[in-house]
Amino acid sequence: MKSLKFIIIGAILLLSAASCNKWLDVNSDPDNPNNTSVLIENRLPWIEHFYMYSSGVANYRTACQAGVYYSIAAAQNTFSTTWQCSNANSTTPYQTWFVSVSSNVVDLYNTAKKQNAYHYMGVANVYHALGYMQMLDIYGEMPYTEAATGNPSPKPDDGKTIFNGCMDKLNEALYLFSQTQPSGVSSLAAGDFVNKGDVSKWIKAAWGLKARYFLKLSKKSDLYNADSILNCLAKGPQSNADNTVVPSFNNSTVTDYLLGDPVVTNGIFNYAAYGTNQRIAHYYYNLLTNMRGAGVKDPRMTKIVPASMADVKLDGNGRVSSFKWNRGVGVDSYGPATRLLKGGPNSIALQSYAAANTNISYTITNATDLANFIAGQVQDGRPYTVDGNKVTVTYRAGSIFINSPNYVLAGDTVYVNLKSVAQATKGAIPQPESDLNWYPSIQAYNAGVVASTGSFQSRPISDQDIVTYPEMCFIKAEVYMRKGDKANAYTAYRQGIQANMDKMQAKLTEWQAGGYAATNPDMAPMNTADINAYMASNAVCQSAGDLTMSDIMLQKYVALGASIENYNDMRRFNFSAGNVGGFGVVYPGYQRGPLFTGTAQLTGGSPQDVRYWMRRWQLPPVYEIQYNSINTAALNAHATDPNIWSMPVWWDCATDDEYFGYLKP
Repeated sequence: MKSLKFIIIGAILLLSAASCNKWLDVNSDPDNPNNTSVLIENRLPWIEHFYMYSSGVANYRTACQAGVYYSIAAAQNTFSTTWQCSNANSTTPYQTWFVSVSSNVVDLYNTAKKQNAYHYMGVANVYHALGYMQMLDIYGEMPYTEAATGNPSPKPDDGKTIFNGCMDKLNEALYLFSQTQPSGVSSLAAGDFVNKGDVSKWIKAAWGLKARYFLKLSKKSDLYNADSILNCLAKGPQSNADNTVVPSFNNSTVTDYLLGDPVVTNGIFNYAAYGTNQRIAHYYYNLLTNMRGAGVKDPRMTKIVPASMADVKLDGNGRVSSFKWNRGVGVDSYGPATRLLKGGPNSIALQSYAAANTNISYTITNATDLANFIAGQVQDGRPYTVDGNKVTVTYRAGSIFINSPNYVLAGDTVYVNLKSVAQATKGAIPQPESDLNWYPSIQAYNAGVVASTGSFQSRPISDQDIVTYPEMCFIKAEVYMRKGDKANAYTAYRQGIQANMDKMQAKLTEWQAGGYAATNPDMAPMNTADINAYMASNAVCQSAGDLTMSDIMLQKYVALGASIENYNDMRRFNFSAGNVGGFGVVYPGYQRGPLFTGTAQLTGGSPQDVRYWMRRWQLPPVYEIQYNSINTAALNAHATDPNIWSMPVWWDCATDDEYFGYLKP
C-alpha cells in the first residue's frame, strides 16, 4: 500500500477516475465541485470506499499485534515480534479516517438532512460510529466533539465521551432508517454499493454494532448488561444473508490519486497483501492446525495459509510439467523463535525464481548446522557438493528459492508470504483478472510457477467484513457463558463455527464459478466431508459441559482473522494473564517471545500487571503530539510517555476512576 501523500478535501470527487465499478461515478458538476454541491448519491460510495482504507490498515496492524500476522516491515515488526512498539504505526489510520472519511460523513449528513434523505443520514451515522469507535479502540483519546468543525487545533475528548457519542449516533441511525424518505429524494440504492440500498441490512448492521460495542464494557460491572446485548443480537444479523460486507473487485487498473492504490480492491489487501512483507504468524497457524491440542487440521487452513510451488520440473518449453504445493507455515515469534533468533526479528527472506540452474555456496562453521543443512538438501532432493565447511547447492530451473549465501535464510521458502496481485498492481506481468497468484518475475509467470496463492481475507476480491452473522454468534456464546448458561453458549459457539465455514464456502464457490480456482486451488470450495469431520473432531468442543471461554474466543479469533475485534477481545481478557472473570487463560501461548525488547513501552512486570501488554497506540506524532500538543497534554498528561502503549483505553478499565487516574499527571 502506498503512503498517503496529500491532504485534499476533494477526495470524494476524483473526477478523472473512469472506474469500472458503477458506484464510483463522477460528480454532476465537474467544473465547480465543492462540499455542498456534491450529490449525496455520489458522496456515499467514496465514504464507503475510503473507510475501507482506514479499517483495512487498523485491521492489518492490530492483526500483527494479535498474533495473526508476522511482518518483516520495521514498523509492524515491532507489533508482531519485538513488542518495542513504534509510533511509525500510528499515523495512517488517523489520516485515512480524518482526511478521507470523517469530514465527508459530516457533509453527507448535513446535505442529506436538508433533503430529508433519512436513509443517507442513517448510513452517515453508522460510518461515524465505525470510524470514531476505531479511533477510541486504537488511540484512547481523540478530537471528537470539535472534530470536522474547521478548528485547526481541536480539543480531544476522553474515551467515555467518544463511546457514548458513537452509541448515540447508532440510536439515531435506527430511528432514521425507520423513516420514509419523501418522493424525489435519491433512493439509498443510488449511492450505496455496500448493501445496495437494503435498509433492513443497515438496520441489522446498526444493532449488530451496538451488540459489539456493548460487549466492550465487559470489565465494567456498572455498565455491562448481558440482556441488553442479547436484545441487540436478536435484532441484528440472523444469518449470513444479513452480513454487511464491502464487496471488492479486480476489474480496473484505476488508482485513486489520494492513496495511489487500486480503486476497487479490498482494503485489507491494500495493506496486508499489496507487498511481500507479511506472513501468517505461528500463533494463528497453530490454531488452524492444532486447536484444543487435537492435532486436527482445520479445513479453513488451506484457504487462509498461502502456498507456493515446490519440486518443480519444467518441460521442453520451459513450462511446469510437475510440482507439489508447499503449504506455508507460521513464523514463530511467540514460542522458541529458533529461526528468528538466528537471523533477527525481521530477517525472514523473500523468495526468488530460478530461471536457470543456479548455484549458491554457503559457508557453515557450526558442525550441527552443517549436518542439518546437508540433511535438508538430501530430503529435498537437491544436488549439492561439500568442500570442508562450504556447501554448494544447485537450485534447478523452475525453483522457488532464497537468493542469498546466508544459510540461515535458505529454508525461508517455508514462510510463504501473503502477496496477491490485482490488475492495477501486476506491473509488466500479463495476468488475466482471474489469476490473483503472485509470480516473483515474468520468467516465473511464463513458466507458470506460483510463489504465493494468497490468503482468503486479503485477496483483491475478498470481502471486507463490517458486521457478520458469525461474529454475532460468538458474541452470543460469550454473553451466555458469562451468564452461566453453558447450554445456550454451546449452541451459539457451534453456530458461529458453522456460520463462518458457510460464509467462506459461499465465497469460495463464487470464486470457483468465476474461474479463479483454475489457477489457484486455494480459491476452490472446501471439501464438505472435511468440514463435517472437523465439526465432529476434538478440535471443536463436543459437549456443553466441557465448553470453556477459551474455546469460544479462539474459534472467534480464527473466524475473524484480520479484524481489530480480535485485538479488542484480547484486551478485554487481558490476553493470556488468566485473571478475568474466573475464565482462566483465554489465549494460551500468546506471550512475550524471546525477541522481546519493548521494556520502555510495556513496563508491567508480570502478565497480571495491566502495563505488561500492548493496550493502545501512541497518538500520531505530528498531528496530535506536535501540532496539537497543548490540547493533547491537557487531557492526557502521559500522551508522550514511552509507556503510553500499555495504558488502557476507557472501555478496557473496570471503573472511570481507574481510567481517569491514568490520564492525570
